[in-house]
Amino acid sequence: MNGPILRRLNGATSRLPSWAQTIRFRLTLAYSAVLIALSALLLGGVYAALTAYLDPKPLDPITVKKVTYGHDGEIKVKPGYVIQAAEISSIQSAVHYQTLQTLRNYSAAGMGVLFLVSLGTGWWLSGRALRPVRAITATAQDISATDLSRRIAMTGPRDELRTLADTVDDMLARLETAFVAQRQLVDDASHELRNPLAVIQANVDAVLAHDDTPPEDRAQATAIVARAIQRMTRLVEDLLASARRSSPAFVDADVDLAAIAGEAAEEYGLIAADREIRLVRRLAPGPIAAGDASALRRAVDNLLSNAVRLARGGSELVLAVGSRNGWAWIAVRDDGPGIAAEDADRVFDRFFRSGQRQSPATVPSTGERRAGLGLAIVRQIVESHGGSVALHSEVGVGSTFVLWLPERSLTNDTRRTPAPPEDDPLGPRP
Repeated sequence: MNGPILRRLNGATSRLPSWAQTIRFRLTLAYSAVLIALSALLLGGVYAALTAYLDPKPLDPITVKKVTYGHDGEIKVKPGYVIQAAEISSIQSAVHYQTLQTLRNYSAAGMGVLFLVSLGTGWWLSGRALRPVRAITATAQDISATDLSRRIAMTGPRDELRTLADTVDDMLARLETAFVAQRQLVDDASHELRNPLAVIQANVDAVLAHDDTPPEDRAQATAIVARAIQRMTRLVEDLLASARRSSPAFVDADVDLAAIAGEAAEEYGLIAADREIRLVRRLAPGPIAAGDASALRRAVDNLLSNAVRLARGGSELVLAVGSRNGWAWIAVRDDGPGIAAEDADRVFDRFFRSGQRQSPATVPSTGERRAGLGLAIVRQIVESHGGSVALHSEVGVGSTFVLWLPERSLTNDTRRTPAPPEDDPLGPRP
C-alpha cells in the first residue's frame, strides 16, 4: 500500500524544477514559514488581547422620529422624517470594532508582503550559509581517482561548516597518502616480481627448454629457478598477510606468544642448522596477547627467515619471549654487521634500499641490499595489534628486533605502562 504512494510522491518530486529540489530552496521555505508563523502568532495575540480589552461590537442603531421643539417647549414630530440614534457606549464599541477590522485587513496585507520579503531574504541567507557546502561540492567534483591534491582550505570563523571542510581536507589527505602508498606498493611489487620472472624465463629459454643441456647446467638452472620461485612466494605471502590483517572481518583471540615462537623455531631450526647457525630459544611460558595468531606467526617468520637466510654462517641466533610492565615481547637477535643509525627507522619501509652496510636481517648474502616487504609487514602486523617494533643495533656487532604487544595475562599487581620499555629486553650483549 505504501509502495505506490511513495512512488507517486517520488514522481511528483522529480517533476519539480531543479532549483526547487535544492536544500537552499527548502531552507528558504523553512525560514519563511517560521517567520510567518511567528508573525501570525504575534499579530493574532495582539488582536485577541485588544478584542478582549475593548469589547468591540458593530453599531446597534435605534430608529427614532425626527422631532423639533416648539416655542412653548412641546415636542413636535416632523411628518415623514426619522433619524438613527445610538447610545454612547454602543458608538465607542463600534469605533473599536472598525479599528480592529482595519487592523486585521492591514495585518493580512502586511503578512503577504512580509512573506514575499522573507522568501528573498531566506534565499539570500541560505545561499550565504551554504556557500561552504558549494565549495566542498566543487572541490569534490574536481577530484579524480588519480589526483587527490585538491583541498577546500576554507577560511573564516571556526563554525560547524569550517569544521566539516577541515574534516574533508583531512580525509582527502589520508586518502591521498593511502593511494600514493598503494601505487608505490604496486610499482615496487611489480618491480620485485619482474626480476625473478626474468630469471625464470631466461633459464627456461637458455637451459631447461633444450634437451641437449648438460646435467650440471640443468641442475644449476633448476636451483636458480627454485630460488626465484621462493622469492616470489615470500612476496606473495607478505602481500596476502597485509591484506588479511587489513580486512574488517578480522576477529581477535588470545594468542600464546611462546607457542607461536616455538612453532616458528621448529620450522627454521633445520634451515639454520644447514647454515651452521645455532638457534637459541628462550621461550618463557605465560605471555598472552590479543590478536591474530596467523598474522603474529607471519611476523615472527619474517624475522627468522631474514636472519636465517641472510646471517653469516657460524653465528648465533636468539629467539626469546617474555613480558615486562604489562607488555609481552618477542625478540630476534643476530650477530650480523648491524644497521647504521640513519637507517634504523627506514629499514621498516617497503622495499627500502640503501647503499650502506646493513644487518643480515636486511642484506642478502648475494650483496643485494633491499628490505623487500618483510619488515614492513612485520611493523604493520604489530602496530595493528596495538604494539610497536623496536630495533637495537650496533654496526659491526649485530641487531635485535623486538615485537612489543599489549599483554592480556595481566595480574592485579601488574599495570601496563603507556608505552613499551625502550631498552633491549635481552640485555647487553656478552
